Formats: sequence, C-alpha cells, structure tokens
Amino acid sequence: MSGRQMVRPGGRSARVQAAVHAAVRDLESEAGRSALTIPLVAQRAGVTPSTIYRRWGDLQELLSDVAVERLRPEAAPADLGDLASDLTAWAEQFLDEMASPPGRAYVRDALLGDPDGGNAGQCSGYAAEQIGIMLRRAADRGERAPGTETVIDRLVAPLMYRVLFRPDGLDDAYARRLVTDALGPAGR
Repeated sequence: MSGRQMVRPGGRSARVQAAVHAAVRDLESEAGRSALTIPLVAQRAGVTPSTIYRRWGDLQELLSDVAVERLRPEAAPADLGDLASDLTAWAEQFLDEMASPPGRAYVRDALLGDPDGGNAGQCSGYAAEQIGIMLRRAADRGERAPGTETVIDRLVAPLMYRVLFRPDGLDDAYARRLVTDALGPAGR
C-alpha cells in the first residue's frame, strides 16, 4: 500500500468541495463576481485560504471548477416517445441555458481556468451522455438513429459556436433545424 492517502468518496474532500462551491455561489449572488476573493470564499466555506490554493491554485481555476459543476445536467433528458421530439426538447433547453448570460459566463469560466482542456472534455462528456441516453431509448423503440458523434457535430457544435461567437438570431427554430439536419433521412 502506498504512503498516499486515498480520497474517500463523500469524505472530507467532498465536504470541502461542496462548502467551497456553495460559498462561491452564495457570495457571487450576494456581492457580485468582482467581489470574489479566495480569502472571502475560504472564510465563508469555513476553510483556510491555503486549502483553496492547494486544491484549485487560483480564483480562476476555482471558478472554472464551479462552472463545470453548474453545467452538469441535473436529470436525464425527457422521454417524449420518439427521438425527434426528445432531441428537439433537449436542444431547445440546451440553447436556452447556454445562451443565457449565466450560461455563457459558466462556459467562459469553465474554459478559462482550464488550460489543458479537461473541463471542455468533461462538459462535452455531459452532452454526449445526454445524447447517448436519447439514442439508446430510440434504439430500444426500434427507431433508426445517427451516432452520438454525428449529433455532437451537427447539433451541439453549431449551437455552441453560435452561443459563443454569433449569438444574434438564436432561437428555438434554429435548434429545430439543427435537429432535423442531425437526424438526416433516418429521422425525418
């Protein structure tokens, strides 16, 4: 057995993370983002600033970690009975959440505090997991469906590009057009 301690799920590490994340969310809503500092977050979370510096490095990395957690879906996508309906509802909700000012800020934070791209991969994984659920349900119903990567390329990628770089004119109709294109002839 190595000399390093293993982190226990639900142990002190998880409690520290939860307290620090809650402190960031609370302070941001109370005092605004510009007022956030590591000492202030540490005081609110009941930990020392060195605990935060050791775990997150700096404020941007902490905000990045909080943003990734906020971008995690809270539930499986709705099952509306067919893939086109499921994907459409999911895409409209995804667009609404990502195109909102808080959604854009979370995406920006997730990427800024993550020079190696791990957070981007984690966020992409969240979308792929949600899409995979919908595609498995479609397969169980006997529907023809594209692969996960096709849906990522034809639906998620253009939505995210537009959210980040060309947000004007984004609406549910755009999301529906992308779903139709992603499904191709099999889903029409």
